[in-house]
Amino acid sequence: MADRANPLNHSAYGGPGWSPRTDPLHAELGSVWTRCGINSEYAPLKAVLLHRPGNELTASVDPEKVQMLANINLAKAQDQHDALAETYRNAGVEVHYVDPEPPSAPNQMFLADLLFSTPEGIIIARPASTVRAGEERWAARRIADLGMPIIKSVGGTGTFEGADAMWIRPDYAIVGRGLRTNEEGQRQVTQVLENMGATVANVDMPVGTMHLMGMLRFLDKDLAIGWPLRLVYAGADALSESGYEIVYLPDPGETLAHSGLNFVTIAPREIVMPAGNPNLQSFLENLKIKCHAIDVSELSKAAGAIGCLTGVLHREFI
Repeated sequence: MADRANPLNHSAYGGPGWSPRTDPLHAELGSVWTRCGINSEYAPLKAVLLHRPGNELTASVDPEKVQMLANINLAKAQDQHDALAETYRNAGVEVHYVDPEPPSAPNQMFLADLLFSTPEGIIIARPASTVRAGEERWAARRIADLGMPIIKSVGGTGTFEGADAMWIRPDYAIVGRGLRTNEEGQRQVTQVLENMGATVANVDMPVGTMHLMGMLRFLDKDLAIGWPLRLVYAGADALSESGYEIVYLPDPGETLAHSGLNFVTIAPREIVMPAGNPNLQSFLENLKIKCHAIDVSELSKAAGAIGCLTGVLHREFI
C-alpha cells in the first residue's frame, strides 16, 4: 500500500507523475473532445445537427397554437427534409440527428435556435416561448453524446435562440436582442464570448423580426447580404468596420413569400437556399455565388426554412 505520510510523494497529490492540464479548451478539440465549433459564418461547413420531423407535426392542424403558419403535410415535409440532409452529405458535411423521446415538441426540427457554436464548443440556448420550452435538452444530450463540449447553458430569466448570434470575424461576434433573445440572454452569451477574448456587438432588432438570421446572412469573408429596412445601423456599422460589403435583397416580397434569406452558407460563395426565389438566386449568381436551391415549401409552413432547420456544429476554422 502506498505510503501517505508525505502526500507529495504521490502523483494524486501533485507529486512526481502529476500531469497538469495546460492546453486551452480549443486546443483539445479533436483529441480530448470531438472536433467542433466555428469562428465564421462562411468557412467550409463540416458538421450539422438536424431533426427529421415526425408525428409532432400533426400539431400543425392548429398552426397558431404552435407558432406555425399553416397545416403541414408530414410526408412532404419529411421528403423535403431528407433532400436537405442529402444535399449536405453530397457537399461532404457530416449530418447528425436529434431523436427526442416522444412526444416531441412541434418545433423540434428548428435546430438553429437551440445552439450556438463558438471556437471552444457549444452554447445551449433557451427558447423564448413556452411552446418550445425543453427542446434544448434533446439538443444538449445529442451534443454531449457526440463528445462535443457544452460550454454554457443559458439560464435564469435569460432567453436566447442561436439564430440571434453570428460571427463577423474570429474575434468579433454580433448578438441580437428582440422577440426571441432578451436582455439577460444577450448578456449571458456576450459574457461567454468576451471571456474567450471576442468583441461583441450587441444590437436591438426591429419589431416583427423573428431572429437576427432574418435580417443578415454571410456569403464570404468580405460579403454579406441584408434585408433593407430590417438590418439595423449598428449591425451594418459592425460589418463595415470589418471590411464587409453589404448587398441588399433585390426583391424583399419574393424573399418574404419563399424564405429566400433563410439559407446556409456551406463554403465561401456557396449556399443551400430555398427554391422559389428566382430573382434572389439570379442576383446571387451574378455575384459569383453558387446556389443549391431545394424545395422546402412544406417545411416553411412552420415559419422557418433551411437556416432555421440547421444546427451548425462545425466549420473549418479560419
